[in-house]
Amino acid sequence: MLQKGFERVLVGTVLVLTAKVLWPVAKTTLRSAAHVGGQVLSSAAQGTRSTWALAKEEMTDIVAEAQFERMKRKLDHEVTEP
Repeated sequence: MLQKGFERVLVGTVLVLTAKVLWPVAKTTLRSAAHVGGQVLSSAAQGTRSTWALAKEEMTDIVAEAQFERMKRKLDHEVTEP
């Protein structure tokens, strides 16, 4: 029983010391990863906005062309009617 208690204290001490040594490295790494992740998300958001803007422009063009064709047919029909 005393042996298990000693092992637990030893393992806990090693973990604490390891954490103290590794924490600055992990913190720097995580901060860099978060910065890069933010840049990736920003870039993805910009790409999505560009895609939606292009799709909206294309739909507007399609609607305008359809309206023009409808107006053209109506005028052609009015001109050819006696």
